[in-house]
Amino acid sequence: MASKMVESHEAEDSEIERLESDLKQMAHKILDYRATLPDQLNATLRSVLDAHRPFLPPAALEPNVSREECSSTQEDPETAEKLKLLNEKISSNCSAMPIVLKRMKDCIARIEKLDSYNAAIIHPAFKRKKTG
Repeated sequence: MASKMVESHEAEDSEIERLESDLKQMAHKILDYRATLPDQLNATLRSVLDAHRPFLPPAALEPNVSREECSSTQEDPETAEKLKLLNEKISSNCSAMPIVLKRMKDCIARIEKLDSYNAAIIHPAFKRKKTG
């Protein structure tokens, strides 16, 4: 009977050690994600914005050509439609920005709240054993 209790205690200890190692791995992954994710999101956002940027012909990039001169020339309907869609997308994105910012602030507040919890809430299985 005592050997069964010792075996079950050893099994629990090995399970706790496995869980602790899994927890350490998750903590390392979270730290890596926190370090690299903002840069990845920034790069992704820039590439998406670059992909949606309209192509400007070299004549439009000349400094001596005014905006009025470019707009007074005949535009084909396809370009006009693309410009209209682009303006609609920009205005819809601008109108949605306050909602996105509010959600981001809420998420940051929840993360900070989780970080501020004290050690009393941590389950005893995840606490280190005091040896010695």
